[in-house]
Amino acid sequence: MVNGHKYRSQHPTKSAAVQWEVDRKRDLEQAPPPPAALTLRAWADAYLAFSAEKHSPKTLDEKKFVFRTLFAAVAPETAIVDLHKGVALAHFAAQSRERSGNAANKDRKNLAAAWSWAAEYLPDFPPRNPFLTTRFPEERCPRHVPSEKDFWSVFEQAEPGQDQLILLCFLHLAARKQEIFRLRREDVDLSRNQVRLRTKKRKDGSEHFDSLFMTDRLHRAMSLHFTVLPGPWVFPDPRTGEPYAARQRWLSRLCRKAGVKPFGLHGIRHLSASILINAKVSLLDVQAILRHTNLTTTQRYVHRLESVRKAIEVFE
Repeated sequence: MVNGHKYRSQHPTKSAAVQWEVDRKRDLEQAPPPPAALTLRAWADAYLAFSAEKHSPKTLDEKKFVFRTLFAAVAPETAIVDLHKGVALAHFAAQSRERSGNAANKDRKNLAAAWSWAAEYLPDFPPRNPFLTTRFPEERCPRHVPSEKDFWSVFEQAEPGQDQLILLCFLHLAARKQEIFRLRREDVDLSRNQVRLRTKKRKDGSEHFDSLFMTDRLHRAMSLHFTVLPGPWVFPDPRTGEPYAARQRWLSRLCRKAGVKPFGLHGIRHLSASILINAKVSLLDVQAILRHTNLTTTQRYVHRLESVRKAIEVFE
């Protein structure tokens, strides 16, 4: 017995057995120590280092939160090979009770993706993915898409100048939040009447650029804004000079002041799509304006907008 492990062998004579024991002990003493078992913490560190290079800061923060939540329930020094599928399922079940089924399924997706990445890129990482458990029921509230009347009521409540221009950009460019908030001066070409939008909404996580023409109203407002623009960002936070991170309560406050049902910035993107559709713009052109890589995604937008009140007129 060596370090609690028994080693057995059969031999024809006692002397042969004694010699085997001497040789075996010597071999064990001279052998290098076995490699330390890979832990959950080591796996998380490796994946988050990869994520920091590939994903946006927002996505990275989401993945860090998922791991922090996991390590509140499972010891981070647990060996990878000791993580049982039942432990993962119990963790997701707890998240479903404490947060929601949506949150549990989102954690499941992130952890399963992290495991699949490690199984492909880390040596000797077990391919069996314990996070591919059953999903949990989700309760999804349909996104509220404002009417055009409600949008303009909110627009009138916004501060003239930059804040109203931000709302106009969301409507006339059908843009995503970060595409507007992180718009740079060089992304706006007033001479060509174009705006270049940056997005990382692609599978490979790389930054892509799409250019859209401005409407006459947007071009006039943007030209006026550029005469007082102090720095490289088109819409800087006046307090910091840097781009806005979220402005989560800004739009809800404007909705309350206007007396309309609250809607979000992404709801304006849906409104833009509804205006285009009701103006008989072709589905392919709507896809180009929304900048969807897949027409199926645009078709889902159209399907969601069936219950939206018909828009009276197009942008101008």
